[in-house]
Amino acid sequence: MNLSSIPKIKHTTSGNFFLLAGPCAIEGEDMALRIAEEVIKITDKLEIPYVFKGSFKKANRSRIDSFTGIGDEKALKILQKVSETFDVPTVTDIHESSDAAMAAEYVDILQIPAFLVRQTDLVVAAAETGKTVNLKKGQFMSPESMKHAVKKVTDSGNDKVMITDRGTMFGYQDMIVDFRGIPTMKAFAPTVLDVTHSLQQPNQSVGVTGGRPDMIGTIARAGIAAGVDGLFMETHFDPANAKSDGANMLDLSKLEKVLTDLVKIRQAVNSL
Repeated sequence: MNLSSIPKIKHTTSGNFFLLAGPCAIEGEDMALRIAEEVIKITDKLEIPYVFKGSFKKANRSRIDSFTGIGDEKALKILQKVSETFDVPTVTDIHESSDAAMAAEYVDILQIPAFLVRQTDLVVAAAETGKTVNLKKGQFMSPESMKHAVKKVTDSGNDKVMITDRGTMFGYQDMIVDFRGIPTMKAFAPTVLDVTHSLQQPNQSVGVTGGRPDMIGTIARAGIAAGVDGLFMETHFDPANAKSDGANMLDLSKLEKVLTDLVKIRQAVNSL
């Protein structure tokens, strides 16, 4: 996959990693536009290729009373408005085969959630839209096994595919990143490190996932040093009151410092 094949993406010749970032879920138009505007100011300043991320629906929830979304079409139209307002590409995750064609009308990249990446019908449906497909590595899968998920996309006639590592289960309530998997998966497709989900602490007794946002900078720096092509981060201006995954999102006010440090590390890696 060539990064320049993603519509509207900028700064592709800067030598920087690319960034997929935004809120966990689309909570409303104002919040989405506010987050996008702030991230774009930073990424333009640092010349980082950027894709706005937001889930139009949250199908994988621990409890039945957890927030799942504001309505599919409403959220997708907000993603479209972000793209049109700021001239940036967008990515959202899909959960059922029927979601693929619907979401493809509004966004540039379709993301397959980690728990669903072995679902052949879902992966093929995403591939057949012709959109770029981002495959999240299952928490239960080896890096080597992701070649089969990639092949499902390419065998469907679509070579626009990337892999995102979001950590591996470590016991029942923690995640760990095995950085040996980065070069392994890069042999199959461009590889992204999902920093914030890699710091989740799932399966909490209260039914709400915990996290370690204090470690975001550490894991991201290690990912850049290991040679990832891109980074995935969820960010919000008020994580404590976000309606989904607030416990592991990066406070938007800290994003510029984190990215500035990462660009310096990327420059050092590029010079080796």
